[in-house]
Amino acid sequence: MRIVDRDNFFGSVCEVFTVLTLGKIIFEAVVQDVFGNYQENLLVMFFLSLAAVFVLSQYYRFQKYPLLVCIAVQYAVLIALVMLITWSAGQFHPLHEDAFRDIFWSFTVPYAIGVVIYYILVFHEIKRANQNLKKIKEAVGSDKNKTG
Repeated sequence: MRIVDRDNFFGSVCEVFTVLTLGKIIFEAVVQDVFGNYQENLLVMFFLSLAAVFVLSQYYRFQKYPLLVCIAVQYAVLIALVMLITWSAGQFHPLHEDAFRDIFWSFTVPYAIGVVIYYILVFHEIKRANQNLKKIKEAVGSDKNKTG
């Protein structure tokens, strides 16, 4: 286990929360024989979060394409997955007549907010890495001038 500090505090809280929540769902399902809409919704949210983070993490594979195309393809893959899950759930449970519209908005709004935050942070990190690289090149260049 890593030491928790200010840089990884929130991530650590999220990891612990996720493990506890999944543990609670499994415990309730196995020991108490309870598995209802509450547990199902939490598991669906977990798996959609997992899918969204995975798809976003694949950005580096598509850097040669324009950013908006990349974002649109990522979103299309995820919304198709969401609709497939909703349709699959409809094979086992009756769905509300507005289920697809509701899940569309319930997924799209938080995903859009998350994508904006994610790409702002990615480009900020890239900018910082480029600045550090520039400093290193300048330091190496000045060392060559001193020795040359």
